[in-house]
Amino acid sequence: MGTVTVQQLVDRFSLEVLVGGEHLHRPIEKPKAHRPGLEFTGYFDFFSHAHVQVLGRKEIAYLHKLSDEDRNERIGNVVKYHPPCFVVTRSLEGLPYLTKHCEREGIPLLRTAQPTFRFLDLVDTFLAKALAPEIAIHGVCVNVSGIGILLRGKSGVGKSETAHTLIRRGHRLVADDMVVLKKIGPETILGTHNGTNKEFLALRSIGLVNVSRLYGRRAFQDETRIVLDIELTKWQDNALNNDLELEPKFTEYMDVRIPHIEIQLQPGRDVAGLVEAAANNFYLKMQGYSAVDEFMRRLEQEHR
Repeated sequence: MGTVTVQQLVDRFSLEVLVGGEHLHRPIEKPKAHRPGLEFTGYFDFFSHAHVQVLGRKEIAYLHKLSDEDRNERIGNVVKYHPPCFVVTRSLEGLPYLTKHCEREGIPLLRTAQPTFRFLDLVDTFLAKALAPEIAIHGVCVNVSGIGILLRGKSGVGKSETAHTLIRRGHRLVADDMVVLKKIGPETILGTHNGTNKEFLALRSIGLVNVSRLYGRRAFQDETRIVLDIELTKWQDNALNNDLELEPKFTEYMDVRIPHIEIQLQPGRDVAGLVEAAANNFYLKMQGYSAVDEFMRRLEQEHR
């Protein structure tokens, strides 16, 4: 699982630091932000105190209406749980009471001009990816016609060369050699790079190339949802199943099942073209179309 600090949140969203600049190293361990409206009224049964606390117009207006004594008590009851930070949206002002409590407890108080719901959406997306469980595997990740594909196989089998051909045909590289997989949902795996290998593709006999510099910015994509796992293997005579439709197979990554296809290699075989066909065929299946079903219907019509 990744880690995020308040400092990274400040940098990512250009947040204004009102108080607690010396405490920006504090970790954020929960992926969703929380609005502590109920907590300011005294209800703490399900307080998500480990989350980023976001204060919008409703929360600030409510605090403004309280007496000084009640306001100090309500804010004090919340800050004593020491959440990672507070973020005030819409550039709202008149916050001396918040400033006092956050400064005393060593909690960063931040501010953004973003509307509340817009900021919540942005920060939730950012934290969900940054804090997602992750693993790193050897392979190549590409996006082919909008379909995220993980290419696997033994070293030297031709994964990077296949990716290069796909890039020249207008598709996109996500990561080469080392692919970082993030589980961002019960059925969703995101593929991305590790930062160091961003935009780089290693080609045998050629060396390291930067695909964005070589083929333009469209040749690279920062991340993609993995929906197909394709394994490149050496050709084995009489090993291929030539049925009309192969038995579905899956590969599991962090308990998420991804459809798996094996493509055997042989000199002269258009591997990149087969990967394109696999991606397009998968898309059609997701739309409810099956070439096998249509073929069988035609056979039935011929025999009527």
